[in-house]
Amino acid sequence: MKTFHARKEDVEKKWYLVDAEGRVLGRLAAEVAKILRGKHKPIFSPHVDTGDFVIVVNAQKIKLTGNKLKNKVYYRHSGYPGGLKATTAEKLLTKKPEELIKRAVKGMLPKNRLGRKIFKKLKVYAGPDHPHQAQQPEPLEV
Repeated sequence: MKTFHARKEDVEKKWYLVDAEGRVLGRLAAEVAKILRGKHKPIFSPHVDTGDFVIVVNAQKIKLTGNKLKNKVYYRHSGYPGGLKATTAEKLLTKKPEELIKRAVKGMLPKNRLGRKIFKKLKVYAGPDHPHQAQQPEPLEV
């Protein structure tokens, strides 16, 4: 018997809707990354994008446990000398709540071309509304 390897023609993409209200950031991100990657499907192949699209709504109502809201720091660099910028999770949650979830999920995906392609299937919105009604996303309880 030969080993089965999925091809992109074999993969059927679905759309899922996840409500982040009251959910813990890391646990939500792990489940979303699993769906994006396609690990929940029996045809999963590590070198093929077998995952589905995920829409996350209510990103502003996500929870962080412990003192992470004040102590967790996100860094970015401008590329210039002395250009290190630091932002706490609390500031990021008030200014760009979508970015908090995107960063958590991106860290759980492969760091290569396939990972960048998979990451584009994640859609995050701060409020309860999203423009993807035409795709008929099915609610996912994670």
